[in-house]
Amino acid sequence: MADRFYVNSPLAPGPVVLDGPEAHHLAVVCRLRPGDALCLFNGDGRQYPATVREVARRAVTVEVTGIESPERELPFRLLVAAPVPKGDRAQFLVEKLTELGASAFVPLSTTRSVVQPREAKLDKLQRYVIEASKQCGRNVLMEVCPLREWPAFCRDTQLPVLKVLAHPGSHFSALSPMGANVAVAVGPEGGFTEEEVALAVGAGWQATSLGPRILRVETAALVLAIRCSGQ
Repeated sequence: MADRFYVNSPLAPGPVVLDGPEAHHLAVVCRLRPGDALCLFNGDGRQYPATVREVARRAVTVEVTGIESPERELPFRLLVAAPVPKGDRAQFLVEKLTELGASAFVPLSTTRSVVQPREAKLDKLQRYVIEASKQCGRNVLMEVCPLREWPAFCRDTQLPVLKVLAHPGSHFSALSPMGANVAVAVGPEGGFTEEEVALAVGAGWQATSLGPRILRVETAALVLAIRCSGQ
C-alpha cells in the first residue's frame, strides 16, 4: 500500500497542494520526491491515488490520478461508549477502535469517572483517529463525539435497538443478532454503579459479563466491540 495522507478538503483528479503537518510528514519524514506514488483520503469513504509533482519548503504539490472505493468498513454501525482512560491509554483505545472499524467513540461521564476530557483533549483523540486510519487503510474516519453524561446517553432514543454494556457478575450473553447496528458501553475503573446498570437495563440495554477477570477500560471496550461485531 502506498504512503497515505489525510486532506481535510474535497478531492478529485487534478493537482492538490498539501501544507502543514501532512506536507512535513510527506517531505521530511517519508522523504517522498517528484514521481513517487502516494494515496490521499479525506474521510468520504474513497481514496485517491496520486503522484508527487513538486516538493517545496512549506508545501507539496501532488497530482490525483484516480478515485478508488475499497470495501474496508463494517456493514453496520458500531458505536462504542466508555470513560476516557488516563494518559496514553486513551490514545491506544481510539487507535484500536479505529482499526476494528468502529463508527463512533462516545466519551462517558459516569459516577466513578476520573478523567473529564475537555474539547482540546477530544480534538487530540480525533487526530489519533486520523493517524490510525492512515495506517490501517480506513477511508471513513471514526467520529470522536462530545462528552456525554451516562443517564442521558443510556436513555437516548436515537441509539440502535441492540445495546450492550459490560458489567462484572452479569450472565454471559450470546449478543445476537450479529450484523445489526449496535451500541456498546463499558464503565470506568471500578465499573458502573448498580444504579447506573439498573438505569440502563430499564432503557433496554443488555448487561453481560466479559469473563472472570476484571479488565481495564480500554481492554473491556475492545473485547466488547469485537464480540458484538462478530470479528
